[in-house]
Amino acid sequence: MTDYASYMICTAPRSGSTLLCRLLAETGVAGRPASHFHEPSLVAWARRLEVEPATDASEGEIVAACIQAALSRGRSDNGVFGLRLQRPSFDFFFSHLASLHPDETTDRGRFERVFGRTLFIHLSRADKVEQAVSCLKAEQTGLWHVAPDGSDVERIGPGREPEYDGQALQAWVEAMVDYDRGWDAWFGREAITPVRLSYDEVSSDPRGALRRVLTPLGLDPAAADRASPSLRKMADDTNRDWAARYRAEAGLG
Repeated sequence: MTDYASYMICTAPRSGSTLLCRLLAETGVAGRPASHFHEPSLVAWARRLEVEPATDASEGEIVAACIQAALSRGRSDNGVFGLRLQRPSFDFFFSHLASLHPDETTDRGRFERVFGRTLFIHLSRADKVEQAVSCLKAEQTGLWHVAPDGSDVERIGPGREPEYDGQALQAWVEAMVDYDRGWDAWFGREAITPVRLSYDEVSSDPRGALRRVLTPLGLDPAAADRASPSLRKMADDTNRDWAARYRAEAGLG
């Protein structure tokens, strides 16, 4: 029996979280984690989760219905629930948990009232320049993930040919630094000691990264052996050239 009812992957874009979520789902025992509450919009939540609230439903009723739908989608047969929360989605999500449980005084208390005892996992990427390059290139091309054979897994919009933009990269670097700082400040306020995983760990040793999640959850780490990476790293010469150019322009050596 697991020690936790749920876990939350606390992260930011282009951190390896999609790969980690897919691997965790493939174990069959660690929920089906996804960004169930991604967009800062109740309409988007309901559409994503296929919730059809009554026309006179209150905001609280819509939130509660979305949470129940997310629990149904995100649980594995053993009852473990997995959630990925990107830092840009944080404020909107927790403001609605606060409206559901105004008697709770902490974010952690509100989350665990809804999702049970929770393990928090901080997945981050040390190289913010590479992370920024990955984000900008995905935004421009519309291609966010590819399969091991190179075929598209997630393409959003038609996209265009990638074009270097130093100002946009600077904005992304600053955002990525702020996201990590935001998570760390929140962990401190909420007295949370997260499991810390890195992009490099997930990409270089995916099953080892899985075991680092399964073990503290109280799940059999051997379940990691059932999972195989279903995404391929997308960095290419363009990524490397952009990163080198940005570092030179920014005086980063």
